[in-house]
Amino acid sequence: MFALVDCNNFYASCQRVFNPGLNGQPVVILSNNDGCVIARSNEAKALDIPMGAPAFQYEKMFREKNVHVFSSNYALYGDMSNRVMKTLGEFTPDQEIYSIDESFLKFKGFDLFDLTEYGRSIHRRVLQCTGIPVSVGIAPTKALAKIANRIAKKFPERTGSAYVIDSEDKRIKALQWVAIKDVWGIGRQHAERLMGIKIYTAYDFTQLPDAWVQKNMSIVGLRLKRDLSGLPTLDFEDIQPKKNIATTRSFEGMISDYEQLRERVATYVAACSEKLRRENSNCSLVTVFLKTNKHRRDLPDYNPTLSIGTNFPTQSTFELNKFAQGVLKIIYKEGYMYKKAGVIFSALSTNDCRQLNAFTDENPKHHDLMQVMDSINAKMGSSTIGLAGQDIKRKWKMKRERLSPNYTTQWEDVISVICR
Repeated sequence: MFALVDCNNFYASCQRVFNPGLNGQPVVILSNNDGCVIARSNEAKALDIPMGAPAFQYEKMFREKNVHVFSSNYALYGDMSNRVMKTLGEFTPDQEIYSIDESFLKFKGFDLFDLTEYGRSIHRRVLQCTGIPVSVGIAPTKALAKIANRIAKKFPERTGSAYVIDSEDKRIKALQWVAIKDVWGIGRQHAERLMGIKIYTAYDFTQLPDAWVQKNMSIVGLRLKRDLSGLPTLDFEDIQPKKNIATTRSFEGMISDYEQLRERVATYVAACSEKLRRENSNCSLVTVFLKTNKHRRDLPDYNPTLSIGTNFPTQSTFELNKFAQGVLKIIYKEGYMYKKAGVIFSALSTNDCRQLNAFTDENPKHHDLMQVMDSINAKMGSSTIGLAGQDIKRKWKMKRERLSPNYTTQWEDVISVICR
């Protein structure tokens, strides 16, 4: 059996852990530079605040409806996610962290367990240890566990936040309840195509012939159909390493100065490189792009993108920045006001299958140096050590006017408790 454990309204729940006064109140989280809504509590959803809503357009509504608005605090969310995932790891040795707020668990050898009660105990334990409410869906396959989780989240009072699909009747009833557009792995285009041939539910999808599904949705669609039919097809081994790693940011203003853009690109390369090393991967293709402000019709438009292959797979910040800066030098043009830039690493390979080059390779000292840099930055704070081309003091910062304290990662932000 598989379980999918999903944190309920994770970003909003993280804010509520340290401010219980937010419970029952509408809460929204904004994207980088406080641009648009990326997360909502159930109360905010009830106010019909859409995902992606531009914050400046909803300011009046936020005030009138007493909506609590927060800038994104990824340091807090990442740390709370780690706490949740470590707690979940106590319930089974087989765990797959699917995203920042979702994790699959495999219950192999749990035949004598009451899985409904076990799922409820997971909910209680995570809530007790972290303050984050979760929903637990348990089923014979991963795709069905996703649907079971959806039921647990939709009907927490009836299910105790845990639901188990452990019979054919439950499977069919659940599939008939879920709309095809809400099925895990069915994208918008496939959903529209399926509804065009009167496939409206997950159950309808499982009734299609295998040959039609494979022809029109590839082998991936066929595997999903079999998983929904109760035949375990998707396993932990099916999760593939990341195909690319990117850091992209809109600027707080507009930039035309080349040196400022060089600094931004260096900072983005450093962030991507750190992620790359955490994945134990190497990069062979570096892409840099610039974008002007598409909403400023009075300014000339220019949106260049260029990729360059490295001479060897590498995870060295020094080497990757050298390639990225070379690309920036080519695509940069004077006279344009740039609003956004980004760095993308692709053609990734793992350390254990890294292709060496007999004639050119990175400096062998870089590996040890990167380890030391990452270790110091992890202990002393991000960007304690960086490239010479970076602005270590970060004179520029993202617009985060509603940023909450870093309750769990900064000593000065730790909550003080007064006992009398």
